[in-house]
Amino acid sequence: MLFNSWEFLLGFLPLTFAGFFLLSRVGRAIAAGWLFIASLAFYGWWEPIHVLLLLASIAFNFTVGSAISSAHAAGATARATRLLWLGIAADLALLGWFKYANFVVNSANAVGDFGWQLEHIVLPLGVSFFTFTQIAFLVDAFRGEVKERNPVHYGLFVTWFPHLIAGPVLHHKEMMPQFAAAATYRFSWENVAVGGTMFVIGLFKKVVLADGVAVYVAPVFSAAGNGVQPGVIEAWCGALAYTLQLYFDFSGYSDMAIGLSRMFGVRLPLNFDSPYKAANMIEFWRRWHMTLSRFLRDYLYFALGGNRRGPLRRYINLLLTMVLGGLWHGAGWTFVVWGALHGAYLCMNHGWRTLRARILARPAGSAERLAGAALTFVAVVLAWVFFRASDFDTAWRLIDAMRGHAALQVPANWPLAWQLTAALNALGLNATPGVPVTAFDPSGHAPFWIAGLLAIVWLAPNSQQIMACFEPALERAQAARLAWRPTRLTAICAGCAFGFALLHLNRVSEFLYFQF
Repeated sequence: MLFNSWEFLLGFLPLTFAGFFLLSRVGRAIAAGWLFIASLAFYGWWEPIHVLLLLASIAFNFTVGSAISSAHAAGATARATRLLWLGIAADLALLGWFKYANFVVNSANAVGDFGWQLEHIVLPLGVSFFTFTQIAFLVDAFRGEVKERNPVHYGLFVTWFPHLIAGPVLHHKEMMPQFAAAATYRFSWENVAVGGTMFVIGLFKKVVLADGVAVYVAPVFSAAGNGVQPGVIEAWCGALAYTLQLYFDFSGYSDMAIGLSRMFGVRLPLNFDSPYKAANMIEFWRRWHMTLSRFLRDYLYFALGGNRRGPLRRYINLLLTMVLGGLWHGAGWTFVVWGALHGAYLCMNHGWRTLRARILARPAGSAERLAGAALTFVAVVLAWVFFRASDFDTAWRLIDAMRGHAALQVPANWPLAWQLTAALNALGLNATPGVPVTAFDPSGHAPFWIAGLLAIVWLAPNSQQIMACFEPALERAQAARLAWRPTRLTAICAGCAFGFALLHLNRVSEFLYFQF
């Protein structure tokens, strides 16, 4: 079930919300059970049979985690270690079978022509998220950090519908105490107002901004996939449009997840914090998919040794962590390359920081940060090409065009097309006016969309800053100058945004991170 669907907005959400607070008057355990059942129904809307898989995973991990905690409390370290490895191996086997079995077989056949056959395996929605969430639970149980073992609260922690399909990746210590708190079960108009506004902001981002710019993405990537060489402007517009589509799609989902959860009195961790404003790649990964970055750091990078074994091992660990992070996003070699690129970016960033500290004993100035932000953004855009492309031929065809190894043809239907052509020719770039090969922008609106969304990305405060005074998430952001207040004007603005978003629900589309 999609947040941006009539079934969710008019059926699931009001029924679940009303049922929860009505049942809270009877008992907290019954209300928590209601949310657990509702979350399972939300998950099963897509494919009911996968609910059995989710329940089996929950039962297994809760049992193993409880056994690990008991062994840890009794000082039976060896038994706890065996149980931990058993749990992690089972979780990774589940993830590996559903997400990577076809990928491994196809890759092996491509290399060795083995002729192996395997039926296409349907990937359960959210399997990566609920698997990582539970691996973290097992590791924390081994470390003695699990304090509550209520099975209903655990099941709700894993299945909590705002995060289940596309994150954030949750920690039990953040969520289970909230499900046990009495305040969660008391209705609050503030929670409804704050959460509802966050949800509306996210819905507007998704159905108006992300889906609006998406129409300039598919024609360029599809044409390149079919062997058509795009021009320089087409390639850059396609790459920038996808960069912005993914930004507002994921940002919108994150806002909706936080808003929905806050309506029920539960705060989720921040997962998105204006990553395209980052001045370097290290900062980018502190702002993009923040909970996944936290998981990869705490449970993979540190487990590999982190930076404790010298600079060379640090860079190897960084590269390996990001390659595995890329593979987590999708079972394909293009995702591996995307992860490797970001691993290389991070290695270069850390190396530059070390070198700069030796040469310049002063903090970076505004000009240096601006140059760093521009370089970081271009590097991220280039990497997104591999993330979006269906294969390497498509990616290289686009990258080659973006490097200038293609025709520089200005779409004739763009505003000031002839003046832009003349300006490019004055720079010696040999531009020509005409109709692009892929006809990616028949309306001539692409430059307005791209320029407008880039202005929002770089100049406007993000939703966490707008709502910071009421702390919609677990972490508090720095409040923007025009911070939200519960006034008649903000209610009117939210209502208008919600109404405008509803007008665009006729083109319902999935969130991009549902694929990963």
